[in-house]
Amino acid sequence: MNIGQAARQSGLSAKMIRYYESIGLLRAAHRTDSGYRIYGTDDLHTLAFIKRSRDLGFSLEEVSKLLTLWQDRERASADVKALARQHIDELNQKIRELAELRDTLQDLVEHCQGDHRPDCPILKELASGSC
Repeated sequence: MNIGQAARQSGLSAKMIRYYESIGLLRAAHRTDSGYRIYGTDDLHTLAFIKRSRDLGFSLEEVSKLLTLWQDRERASADVKALARQHIDELNQKIRELAELRDTLQDLVEHCQGDHRPDCPILKELASGSC
């Protein structure tokens, strides 16, 4: 199948498929005599793996490690689990940081009168440069 068909079936854009190929996440596609990329079933499985990994928030570096583990039939599942646990720790840290941001903004919104007066604690906080 051509790149457009692979894009439709994988849910990725053709541009992303070319990018993943250029950085080595996806092996170089076979080419027709006229230079068009041709993708097979294995390529679609790899694209689905990459897409699902990215949907779960794994970085490109982590996806590369996961792909290597996925393709290594002699891998230890402990290695996969360790990588997933590390990602969970990073997600939890981001969640804490986002919750702090939300709470700060919520506090500012609650202290803003939201009326016709120009005084606004939200803008004052943004102008102060501190959190």
